[in-house]
Amino acid sequence: MQIDKITFNDISIFHTEEEFSIFHKLNFTRTQVGKEWLRHFFSQPHSDLGKIKGTQRIIRTLLDHLPEWPTEITNGTVLVMDKFLDYNLDPVPVTRSALNSITYKLFHSQDYSMVKYSVRHFADFYRGLKKLSRLFTIAELPPQFQFYADRINKVLAEAPLQQLSLTNPGGALTLQQNLYFAHYLRTQYKSDTLEMIDVYGRLEAWYSMAVAVKTFGLAFPKFRDGDQPFFQAEGLHHILLDKPVSYDLIMNPDQNFLFLTGANMAGKSTLIKAIGSCVFLAHIGMGVPARSLELTLFDGLLTNINVTDNIVKGESYFYNEVQRIKTTIEKINDGRKWLVLIDELFKGTNVQDAMKCSLAVIRGLIKIKNSLFILSTHLYEIGDELQSYPNIAFKYFETDVTDDQLAFSYQLKEGISNDRIGYVILRREKVVEMLEKL
Repeated sequence: MQIDKITFNDISIFHTEEEFSIFHKLNFTRTQVGKEWLRHFFSQPHSDLGKIKGTQRIIRTLLDHLPEWPTEITNGTVLVMDKFLDYNLDPVPVTRSALNSITYKLFHSQDYSMVKYSVRHFADFYRGLKKLSRLFTIAELPPQFQFYADRINKVLAEAPLQQLSLTNPGGALTLQQNLYFAHYLRTQYKSDTLEMIDVYGRLEAWYSMAVAVKTFGLAFPKFRDGDQPFFQAEGLHHILLDKPVSYDLIMNPDQNFLFLTGANMAGKSTLIKAIGSCVFLAHIGMGVPARSLELTLFDGLLTNINVTDNIVKGESYFYNEVQRIKTTIEKINDGRKWLVLIDELFKGTNVQDAMKCSLAVIRGLIKIKNSLFILSTHLYEIGDELQSYPNIAFKYFETDVTDDQLAFSYQLKEGISNDRIGYVILRREKVVEMLEKL
């Protein structure tokens, strides 16, 4: 599924502030290599249904075995292993007699200390892989997962690595054992070990996805075949909210354009981002925050939410809004299925100009039947001019105002909102009173 950097930012997949990052919330990896593989999975949503279903099968398999995941392998373990394999170690003697071993320890004491400390971590790592190997023998694995299980088993069949995986946790190794393992780890099995670290990172990323599914009660979406776009969610909510309100929503070619209105803070942006993040998670094979979700495979996801100006380039906010719409039109005019999310279009110009521009954009976009569109706006007046289009659904979020106090239900209702609460907020926050006293 095509997705650009702006869309990644708009729906908060990655964010420098962790509390606003979906990736961070769903990251349960313990190692840096696992985290990087998870980031890779999040950076490349699939356009192939087979890959999506394959990832779903992997996560389902791991869900049944989460308590059995090895705890021996930590980020510290991997860091020590990496450092040891790159360390400028004096060569370990090929023949490790008692005399040679003692001589090495005496004349290379610093290097031997490095060996002794590091081999213990390699033992933890290979014991962890051994646990995974046993786990894989009792689980029915998807083909793409089985490949990595087979690689682990093949590496563990090598005598030195097999012996290392069978060492006792916390048990002390002899001088000769430490040098024996160090020799093989630095020579014959260095590339295998580096490969196993990478393999473990990939497996841990899938494990993290399974933990996230269980922790947050995520549901696996169902994909339907077809050339026409479809989206139906029940109990959908935003993954970043601690106490979210759920939405039910259906969109199809008969009503492929949602015209969304409501006052500021009523919930428009949250709904749009919730839908975008759910579709994104579905396309990486993850579960989604909803009771159920059925959708078609989308070829791309585009958003127009957090547009900014560019002082350096001398570009205004409105100019960048126009450029984003232009980019959107160029991309989606290809006959493929897109989900397009637009929040508060044309905020960077005056109301009359914004209404004229918004109507022009909407009347153009509704000609594209192969994609789904959700557009929120504060320009309620243009809704009357769109009533004649049968493929536009009108929904709004209601705001109740009593004695300058605002109450939001965050529930979608049929129709167009006419709430205007800006002045109410200004008055409630005593700004009007302050101005009158100037």
